[in-house]
Parts: sequence; structure tokens; C-alpha cells
Amino acid sequence: MPRPRSTLISLEDTPYYHCCSRVVRRAFLCGDDKYTGKNYDHRRSWVEAQILKLTEVFAIDVAAYAVMSNHLHVVLYIDLDTVNGWSDREVVEQWHKLFNGTDLTQKFAKGEVIDECMVALLKQRIATYRSRLCDISWFMRCLNEPIARQANYEDKCTGHFWEGRFKSQALLDEAAVLACMAYVELNPIRAKMAKTPEKSDYTSLQLRVNAALKGKQPAKLLSFIGNERKHQPKGINFSLQDYLMLVDETGRIIRNDKRGAISSEVDNILNRLNIPIDNWIKITSEFGKLFHGPVGSLQELTHYCEHLEKRRRHFVGSCQYLSAS
Repeated sequence: MPRPRSTLISLEDTPYYHCCSRVVRRAFLCGDDKYTGKNYDHRRSWVEAQILKLTEVFAIDVAAYAVMSNHLHVVLYIDLDTVNGWSDREVVEQWHKLFNGTDLTQKFAKGEVIDECMVALLKQRIATYRSRLCDISWFMRCLNEPIARQANYEDKCTGHFWEGRFKSQALLDEAAVLACMAYVELNPIRAKMAKTPEKSDYTSLQLRVNAALKGKQPAKLLSFIGNERKHQPKGINFSLQDYLMLVDETGRIIRNDKRGAISSEVDNILNRLNIPIDNWIKITSEFGKLFHGPVGSLQELTHYCEHLEKRRRHFVGSCQYLSAS
């Protein structure tokens, strides 16, 4: 039986989570449907636009995403510092970007006087909004529901478009986060939908490459901050240049099936991560098969299970691929 989503989240262990949603019927999310001959590529722009829109609403950052023919992936970062730092008015304003709220919250947002007898109810409503704005389930709901409505309207049908539950897994350490991001962003290359990262349409990797060519990072994606965490409020503690080089060479190896073709620079990067090249290629090629639960070193997985009072550590054997030992 699936576990409640709340029992899979442990912000004490990690703010990073990988989520995946799949369509429930044969009709494609995007791409060519060989049965009908219809092309659905235009739906990719729906998904990408909604993902990037939600980054402006939620206190949840997107580290990586990829939109495939019948499923989508996102790697998310829950930003508790931001959501806790929002004033009550900011919380309401953020929520109203997606929902109408109530007459009471609309009145509060307009700066009108709130009756004393309604203040407690308003505070309760704001607390609810604050909680939802850093909740992965609400993020995925606000991502999937509009896409389902648009697709059903276009297909002239009703019913479920997505599977009942999206899949989510905790990423417990730096190696797990980077490996999952690479796995997600290399989906089009593994599926032979693209030959290079810059040609991987509707992925975060394409955004990062295009921005990097201008010496920038995408404003709507979680930034790489290298080793300068002391001067940055948040970000991926890794060099953007190293990451792009690592993903580019990994993509070439996967596409050409030449495991030994790796530069000394990438070899040094993997040595810093303490991951052998063969392990890295296996993880970024088979991440979804290897890990059906939390991902990280044995030590991090043990701590995570203890905090959530999990008696069994599923797929503990796959931890071996995240280290050289």
C-alpha cells in the first residue's frame, strides 16, 4: 500500500526531492501517437510554462526538469527559509497568483480593515496557505491539473489524464542530487529525442546551456553556487561549469555507448564525488530502476529511515553505486 506523502518527507535530512508523473491512458502527453498519427509536441510548452510559472508562486525551486512523451520529471528544492520569511500579506499575494482565495483574504490583500472577530479565521487561513506554498503535493497538483484539463479539452474526453499519484523520492546527499539531475536532464538523449544537451528541448538543461553561453544562469531555476555558500542564501553547492561538462560527456557516452571515452577533467570531477565512472554511467542511465525510494549513501539513508521511523530500508543495495567503496 502506498505510504502517505507526509511520511516520505524529512526536511531535517534533505530539501531535495525527485518527482515523476505519468499519463494514465495511451494518448501521449507529447510527441507522435503512432495509432492516430497525431502530434502532441505543442503540449510540451504547456508543461514547461506551468513549471516555470509555479517557481514564481511557491517557495519551491526547480533544480531540473524534463518533459517526455508520456511522463515528466522534476527535481525540487523546498525553501523553508523563504516561506517562513514571507509576511502574512506576501503569503496571501503569492496564493492569489494561482487561486482566488476567500472574500476575507481578498479583503486583507486590498488593505481593508478586518473585523476583530474575523482576525483568528484570517490567521488560520494564512497559516494554511503558508504550509501549502512549500508543499510538494500542492506544487505537483498545481502543475498537473491545468495540463490535464487542457489535454482533456483538446482530446474531447473526460476522466483521469495522470496516474493517481505522482512518484517522489528524497535525494539525501550531493551525489544523489547531481546524479538524479543528470538522469532527468539526459532523458531526451537516452530516448534518442536529442543528440546534444543544447538540442534537448523542454528541459532545464537546455535553459542552463543557453544561459551559460551568455555568462548567466536561468532566473527561474535553482542556481549553482560553487563553493561560495557563505555568500549565497541558497543554491546547488557545485560548479555550474563542472556540472555542464559532466552532463555533456555523460550524454556522449550514453549516446555512443563508449564507456571509456571520458576526459581527465570529468574523471577528476567524479573522483571528488567519490563515484567511479562505471557507477556514474549506470546511475544516470538506470536511476529509475535502481532507486524506487530515498537515494543517498548508506549513512544518509540510515539517518533518513530513523527520522521517519522506517523499519525497512528498501533498495539499500543500490547505495553501493553512490560511492567508490
